[in-house]
Amino acid sequence: MTQAIQKTLRDSAGMRWTALLLLALAMFCSYIFMDILSPIKDLMQETRGWDSTAFGTMQGSEVFLNVFVFFLIFAGIILDKMGVRFTAVLSAAVMLVGACVKWYAVSESFMGTGLETWFNNNLNYIPVFDELGVSPFYAGMPASAKFAACGFMIFGCGCEMAGITVSRGIVKWFKGREMALAMGSEMALARLGVATCMIFSPFFARLGGEVSVSRSVAFGVVLMCIALIMTIVYFFMDQKLDAQTGEAEEKDDPFKISDLGKILTDSGFWIVALLCVLYYSAIFPFQKYAVNMLQCNLTLTAPDADSFWASSSVTIVQYVIMLVVAAAGFASNFQKKANLKFGLLGLSIVALVTYCYMGYMRQSAESIFAVFPLLAVLITPILGSYLDHHGKAASMLVLGSILLIACHLTFAFVLPMFKDNAVGGIIIAYTTILVLGASFSLVPASLWPSVPKLVDAKVIGSAYALIFWIQNIGLWLFPLLIGKVLDQTNPGVTDPTQFDYTAPLVMLASLGVAALILGFVLKVVDKKKGIGLELPNITE
Repeated sequence: MTQAIQKTLRDSAGMRWTALLLLALAMFCSYIFMDILSPIKDLMQETRGWDSTAFGTMQGSEVFLNVFVFFLIFAGIILDKMGVRFTAVLSAAVMLVGACVKWYAVSESFMGTGLETWFNNNLNYIPVFDELGVSPFYAGMPASAKFAACGFMIFGCGCEMAGITVSRGIVKWFKGREMALAMGSEMALARLGVATCMIFSPFFARLGGEVSVSRSVAFGVVLMCIALIMTIVYFFMDQKLDAQTGEAEEKDDPFKISDLGKILTDSGFWIVALLCVLYYSAIFPFQKYAVNMLQCNLTLTAPDADSFWASSSVTIVQYVIMLVVAAAGFASNFQKKANLKFGLLGLSIVALVTYCYMGYMRQSAESIFAVFPLLAVLITPILGSYLDHHGKAASMLVLGSILLIACHLTFAFVLPMFKDNAVGGIIIAYTTILVLGASFSLVPASLWPSVPKLVDAKVIGSAYALIFWIQNIGLWLFPLLIGKVLDQTNPGVTDPTQFDYTAPLVMLASLGVAALILGFVLKVVDKKKGIGLELPNITE
């Protein structure tokens, strides 16, 4: 009888990895939409009149409600009370609503409407928030940017809710199994969304020779519809799992507000939370400036307009090669036969070199930075499998901090030395971007699986929500700081390809130094309290 009870969907490797794939595809789509306008900032200024201030204010609005209205905390409570499947579908629906609002805001249909007039005449002053300097709007901000910011706020609520839900869902399906591998694999696939966005957002905006920024956003809206479908399918899988196991998290052990005190008084939790905000603040805000940073530190010469490298077809070819890199590299980690394993690994490496060569020939900063997640996809299963079987999560976080520091300092001091070297500069850029992406893969593989070891199972959702809320403070603050530091250290510079990025990059490297110190502190706390962060996730 006991043996029969244990034969559930969760005990089937195929079914639990299918559940993970559904969640990961939903996050993949959300990552694409998150930065859908980043590669076409210049087109937003040309077609919608968004200057850098308007663009930056709109981009920062994504986390506004999460940080200042504490929606992320409420999302964690919803997750703990209502469960994974309900919250997964809710988050996808909220993201879709926000995406639709943002699409309408940047579309031609919005222009000249009464709604545009209303946004022009209103939301120019927000009491309290304006005094604090954190308002998501300002006087003179284009109406389309204001309305897009409203949509992005809604999307941000759903996106961060999805993030904590996916983490909780993976814990539910993989606890006691290959959890680090699962979390690392989910983020590796999701981060392919960054590369997809960098490649396809400009492609759709310029499709057919006619510039239309709304096409890029519409592409993102379609993907958010797919994300909603993925979460609905997951809903029924999760429902069947609960029927098999008799689990009912929100009913058997209901959430209480007082339980938050158990989280907030745990020193290990705070160290992990601070490590999270330091890691993510050094990466995600950097992504929004990375393309421009490369434009400022590389000598890029556009190919002839009638050449293959300037055609739209090269975009499709390069993306297919990127998928080969990711798929072959990822699959190589799961092969037991040595010849098949090294064959796939060799294919992945050859495809990666081909991709980099095409990026060099295209002379495109967006194409160069799109390589960011590829090495992470290759090594994340290795890291996850190692952590599942051997542990050493805290040690991996220390290693990730060291790599983070080295990469930002390379961007700050080494890359500018090769600005006049067309080949050398791009080689250094590619290498550093790949290593930076690899270091970032240590976060989901090492940090997120550590949370269930720190808190009770019934408040995992709230624990993730608190971590994400703290993380969102950094995601709101550091894009603004980078912009302010750039303005202060580049007085009188009007050409956006001539900025000196040394100071902002040193600032980001300092986050890595702080993370390194906290990593060592976490190792001490883990050893003293016996938390088990250095122990393997798979229990015999």
